[in-house]
Amino acid sequence: MTLRVLGAILALVLTLTAFGASSHGQDRYAAFVADMDTGEVLHARLADASRFPASLTKMMTLYMLFEAIERGELTLQTRMTMSREAASRPPSKLGVAAGGTVTAETAIRALVIRSANDVAAMVGEHLAGSESAFAEAMTARAMELGLTATVFRNASGLPDPNQRTTARDMARLAHALHLDFPQYFHYFNERSFRHGDRTYTNHNTLVGRVTGIDGLKTGYIRASGFNVVVTGQRDGTRLVAVVMGGATAPVRDAHAEELVEAAFSTLDARRQGVMLASLNAPRLNPIREQEILTAELSGVAAPTAMGSTEAAAPPVRVVLEDTPDLARPAAAQPAVTMDEPNLFAAAAASTIAAAPASGFTGWAVQVGAFGSEAVARARLETVLALAPELGTGRPVTEAVQRDGRTLWRARFDAIEQGTARAVCARLARLNEACFAVNQDA
Repeated sequence: MTLRVLGAILALVLTLTAFGASSHGQDRYAAFVADMDTGEVLHARLADASRFPASLTKMMTLYMLFEAIERGELTLQTRMTMSREAASRPPSKLGVAAGGTVTAETAIRALVIRSANDVAAMVGEHLAGSESAFAEAMTARAMELGLTATVFRNASGLPDPNQRTTARDMARLAHALHLDFPQYFHYFNERSFRHGDRTYTNHNTLVGRVTGIDGLKTGYIRASGFNVVVTGQRDGTRLVAVVMGGATAPVRDAHAEELVEAAFSTLDARRQGVMLASLNAPRLNPIREQEILTAELSGVAAPTAMGSTEAAAPPVRVVLEDTPDLARPAAAQPAVTMDEPNLFAAAAASTIAAAPASGFTGWAVQVGAFGSEAVARARLETVLALAPELGTGRPVTEAVQRDGRTLWRARFDAIEQGTARAVCARLARLNEACFAVNQDA
């Protein structure tokens, strides 16, 4: 067995291990990144595939609670009573005894920071009479917000086979929370809160650690893996990123951080006008191949409780490549009805295999030069989604030396002259780097 084959097998094993390959790995992972102001999709990976939301559900519970406060049905100081049924919910929980009360403001913090399942059930009962009735109201309101692939069955995200969502829908919900309730959004940025004699720390460790990140919510059940939705702002640009199906909280957080950093870097480069095909500036599909998810995991016990209890797996170093094994053909993705033009529109997906450079004649469409072959491949995939007619040619990644370092040039060979010129003209209108090159010249 050659070293190359052995390396490929090892990469696949590590990939499936890190995403929880045990029976669920490939149908848990999803990721989505978008500009919250423009609705531009910057990265989408299985973004419309059905997933378990876990405690991301509490984002909708909070949305309903904020609406009730704004309607005047209660205030931040209104006290809610914990029923015996709500108190029986498994961890994570606040642990209020049946008959005890907490204010609506404490409930907000308990949902955001503690991800308390008992409090979620209590809020549902207070607002709708029963948690099941509240879940129906949540689903109906979610549909009105454009979450067309989401169904809620409880207020907490505790396991239910019929409680489903998508990464894109969770991004839409984050967008709605920020747009509709900016006066309450500061709760998502709090790192801890005290209740009784205990202080609870936010499960979302990216808040306060990654520059600009100011919310939102984490989630975990065994069926979902580790989920997170984060929002952040730098230089006047606000992003939302969703990662679902991580094998551990550290792996999930590392991936989310890479997505956010790559997104901000890409947008910053675009603003500065340096997104030229000859520069080593990552496009955003580059996120998912820039040696994705290299994470050091601390040695803590694996999670045992339902809800958002988030501990790491035993210590292991994981180096991931986002291989086609984690992909699903675009045709298999469920259709999404858009209620607003250009708001988190679906991003096309396809898989491109690496191709060695060869002596093609005719015209080529060059779309960039990048610091790694993985980034170059991702650029080819992005461009093919934007210009499917390039599928008649051959995608090529070619190593070139420049100033003592290796860059990888990405291009499509064997393209008709008219097609090459037309594609580059269209991509230029989209502010996408593209050069049509006559290889016979």
